[in-house]
Amino acid sequence: MTAMVINPEQCRAARAWLDWKQEDLSREAGISMSTVREFEKGRRKPMANNAKAMTAAIERAGLRLTFSSTGVPKGVEKKDP
Repeated sequence: MTAMVINPEQCRAARAWLDWKQEDLSREAGISMSTVREFEKGRRKPMANNAKAMTAAIERAGLRLTFSSTGVPKGVEKKDP
């Protein structure tokens, strides 16, 4: 089974939905801008704690990352109120 970890496409989609710049995600997640930039460009994988921080920031903003039953990233959706 694949681990359920944010991928670059989900990250960019979530930022677009939230109308966030990379700087906004960096600030909200408490991680460096270069981590966000390099991750979204597919140049490097973030450390587990940074991936969790990005996911948590996106979830606090009202979105949820979606995954298949095998853990493959599928997309982003708005959380239920």
